[in-house]
Amino acid sequence: LSLKFGDIGNLKGLVIRFLLTTNYYQLSVQNWFSLHRLQLLYNHSVQATFNATRIHAPATYSYHCDHVSSLQRYDALLIPSSENDLSQLWEVTFIDFQIQGFNIQEGHFAYAKDCASFFSPAVLMGLVMSLILLLVLAYALHMLIHLKSLDKHYECKASPAYFAQMKDNDMGDEKEPLRNSGNESYELRNKQFGKIYI
Repeated sequence: LSLKFGDIGNLKGLVIRFLLTTNYYQLSVQNWFSLHRLQLLYNHSVQATFNATRIHAPATYSYHCDHVSSLQRYDALLIPSSENDLSQLWEVTFIDFQIQGFNIQEGHFAYAKDCASFFSPAVLMGLVMSLILLLVLAYALHMLIHLKSLDKHYECKASPAYFAQMKDNDMGDEKEPLRNSGNESYELRNKQFGKIYI
């Protein structure tokens, strides 16, 4: 598949050639096409050749990617075929790239298989955050259930009463000596004799 620029200024002699292959895979029970190689030709001579990686789709689909590039910041789907040729001097980047080499109907692209994988960084971050929130929720529910069981446990048991220790001077104020028939006894002046804490 050749892309010619026609009479556009300095690009008049530039041709971008896409070498596509098709293969049948028994696992998916269908034909798949792959972009095997990309060549840059200028004035009918090959200037640079790049091997394409991971650019493939079912033969009845098209392939789409936001960036197909030889640069590392765009995941470098195009790799120079050799370190000795002029490919190292070229930087190639296609923006909003879509290609379909086979089964084209009425001049329109078929449904596109996108290069973005399901587990993109954004999706992975969302899954991790969801997992953390689920763990927090599970811990909170566990604690609520545990607190309810503690209430049931202590409901049946009577709490021990605690009598505060009274100081000697308080006791002296609250009791009055009685002397009857030679026996010493005390009468409490105040009805309150202790405090109960539960």
